[in-house]
Amino acid sequence: MSAHVKNSVVAAIAILLCLMAQDARGQELVVTLLGTGSPIPEVDRFGPSILVQAGSQTLLFDVGRGAHQRLMQAAVPAGQIDAVFLTHLHSDHIIGIPDLWRTGCLQSRRNRPWEVCGPSGTLAMMNGLKVAFTVDVKARVEETGGLVPVAGAEINAHDIDPGLVYEHDGVRVSAIRVDHRAIAPAYGYRIDYSGRSVVLSGDTSVSPNLAEAAAGTQLFVHEVFQASDALLKDNPAMARVKTFHVDASEAGSVLQRVHPKLAVYSHIILPGVTVEDLVKRTRVAYSGPLIVGEDLMRFVVGDDVAVYRR
Repeated sequence: MSAHVKNSVVAAIAILLCLMAQDARGQELVVTLLGTGSPIPEVDRFGPSILVQAGSQTLLFDVGRGAHQRLMQAAVPAGQIDAVFLTHLHSDHIIGIPDLWRTGCLQSRRNRPWEVCGPSGTLAMMNGLKVAFTVDVKARVEETGGLVPVAGAEINAHDIDPGLVYEHDGVRVSAIRVDHRAIAPAYGYRIDYSGRSVVLSGDTSVSPNLAEAAAGTQLFVHEVFQASDALLKDNPAMARVKTFHVDASEAGSVLQRVHPKLAVYSHIILPGVTVEDLVKRTRVAYSGPLIVGEDLMRFVVGDDVAVYRR
């Protein structure tokens, strides 16, 4: 074989390997924790919000306090969001919607409607927001000479039921009915793409539906509420709130049943408890891979789950 032919073969193999690598990257699910906090304003942990990027789709799950700022830090323009999914209508999960919607239109010159899916009440809430921001919508179009398109202010809101709620370019999103008790309905979500999946619990107490739906998932992002024993004993209101959520011991049992490739805590509420104590309590029931999430932590779900911290 001549040197020229050998070089051509080597070059062809290199190109093939490069294309294969690009294709493999295209099959990954990328999950970014935009906000991992609670209803209480914190500097280090913003309100609950999770970004999922899969193939051509950029999806946002919940829009808590500061979600738009975290999107900017993650270098994802608001105008790029294909759909927003709400787990439930507690204020800490939806308070960032007006900022994402209106500032997103102004900043990115979005020229397509916002798709918003959530439990019953979502359509009415979004219709109410359109009324509340009527003056702003009209003014932004006029003062920019139409550079802010009218289409970007439109909202296609949907009240959804459990089951498949979104399917586009190979990405499937399924809503899972969970028990949040204080508010209903409430949903977790499973996102499937190219043989990979991630399950987001939303806010929930122990829900058999969730564990069943999470079977076989690579990445399981789960809420956790762990108050100190003394606080639960002395504060009846806190003890009641705890029943709407999952503590470390309960979460550990759920994770042990599901056994994902990686379990991640988000929407972390720890009154009177340290992160170290949270992990210790979880380990009583769960021995698998576990990470306590942080804002802007990113997970790339391929054959394995790679973790990147900001």
